[in-house]
Amino acid sequence: MNKTLLSTALVVVIAATAFAPTAQAANTGTITISGKVLSDTCTVAVNGGATVALPTVMTASLGTVGATAGTTPFTVALTGCDTNTTTAAMSFSGSNIDAGTGNLKNTVVGGSNVQIQLLNGASLINASSGANAPVINVTSGSGSVAMNARYVAASAAATAGLVASTVNFTLSYQ
Repeated sequence: MNKTLLSTALVVVIAATAFAPTAQAANTGTITISGKVLSDTCTVAVNGGATVALPTVMTASLGTVGATAGTTPFTVALTGCDTNTTTAAMSFSGSNIDAGTGNLKNTVVGGSNVQIQLLNGASLINASSGANAPVINVTSGSGSVAMNARYVAASAAATAGLVASTVNFTLSYQ
């Protein structure tokens, strides 16, 4: 009798769990996608098309490691951009970038012991890591950013000599 009662109770429990509501995973969802297609790129002018010419400075102004001199403003201007463009982020590349400092190396053989720093306004740009690289706001197809370049005593006091460098940049449009 106990076995029959136990068997009946077990059948009732199993049947009750079979009809109990179970959790159901959602089997539908939505993926929302948006984007923007821009036509061509902007026309870029650095310093109105001229070389950024740093002033002549005396070695005494660069007498200690890290000393800076000759800060010179210049602009990077964009025109003719697609009117849907809102920003252009700048990144730098090239073999003249010092990976340790992010400064530009002096490419003149036998030149003075200086490098060139780029600044976004007053913020030092690390051309190697991209830290403080400009993002140019673009409105109605044009925009610009004010930058600066200056000498910096690299690993010792500056010596007399010529200074030159170049750096490539790429703009990523949004």
